[in-house]
Amino acid sequence: MFLIVFLLLWGGMHVYVVQRLLSIPTLAAHLPLKIFLPIVTFLALSYVASRIMEHYELGRFSHVLEYIGATWVGIVFLLFAMFVFADALSGFGLFFREQQVLIRTVALCTACVLIAISYVQAWRTPVVTEHEVAMPGLPASADGTVVVVGTDLHLGSMLNHRWASARAEQFKALKPDLILLIGDIFEGEKETHAGWLPVLQKFRAPQGVYAVTGNHEFYAGPDAIIELMGRAGFRVLRDENVELLPGLVIAGVDDPAFRKRGNRDQSVALDQAFADHPGGATIFLSHTPVLAEKAAQLGAGLMLSGHTHKGQIWPFQYIVRLAFRLVSGRYDISGMTAIVCRGTGTWGPRMRLWQPSEILRITLKSM
Repeated sequence: MFLIVFLLLWGGMHVYVVQRLLSIPTLAAHLPLKIFLPIVTFLALSYVASRIMEHYELGRFSHVLEYIGATWVGIVFLLFAMFVFADALSGFGLFFREQQVLIRTVALCTACVLIAISYVQAWRTPVVTEHEVAMPGLPASADGTVVVVGTDLHLGSMLNHRWASARAEQFKALKPDLILLIGDIFEGEKETHAGWLPVLQKFRAPQGVYAVTGNHEFYAGPDAIIELMGRAGFRVLRDENVELLPGLVIAGVDDPAFRKRGNRDQSVALDQAFADHPGGATIFLSHTPVLAEKAAQLGAGLMLSGHTHKGQIWPFQYIVRLAFRLVSGRYDISGMTAIVCRGTGTWGPRMRLWQPSEILRITLKSM
């Protein structure tokens, strides 16, 4: 059902964008339909086709197709957004009828500029956002602990070994005592067989590397990914907690996507993650920023999440806000600090518009 709805929406966006493009006389005169429409159809289907090819291991061409298709997703979204804005400005043709061509031409030019900017922004080194968090119960011995956090790396054919190795060096330069990876570490299961172990082993911190799963670990098939992370020395927390040192606990849950085929909902998983809690300051890891209020009630002093990418490409964050209360940045939830990272990598198009990739560097303070 989801696939049908997606294809209808995706197809509808293309029909709308193509119609608006062809309504600009200069373009219509230079875009022969016999060539233009098949190219658009190919581009529209390329990302889905690449994922199917990747699933059946049909060769490296799937990686090329994935890059083309993912980039096209971002291009179409920005074209669609700018044409909708232009149509809203003109009341969808009720006003400024004589200026319709000009308005749509300006919308097209604006979209092209934004596409270029988003492409450049996504290729920049992730920014480092620093926070200082005072945690009740944190022992004096842990005061000043530096936690470096990455989310949504989406490692795979697009964000490859070279990119991941650069992020490991960036993490190292931040001098972490502890590294936390908050889900969607891999884009798909097949990528975990492509020599990733020595790359993951570059992520090191004196007090260890801890991780939780994201929805992409579930979609890809978690077994191979979790096994790989374990071999790399990561401690994957699956509805459980661990005492890092006396007075400092890390709790983590599987992503809500894992509940679709299970018998427990996310609230029950959260209860289990805090079961037999040894007491003290607790950092709670959840890829999707949900149930923050309950985490605070259970005693978490700091909640870390990702998943939203803050929309990744403006103005998509306004749609994301309809689904999530916590979208990006720092929040106070009943005395608990919650921080949602914009994501260290990118999903789909290697494009970001006004939402730079992000790494968190958090210094813990005792109270």
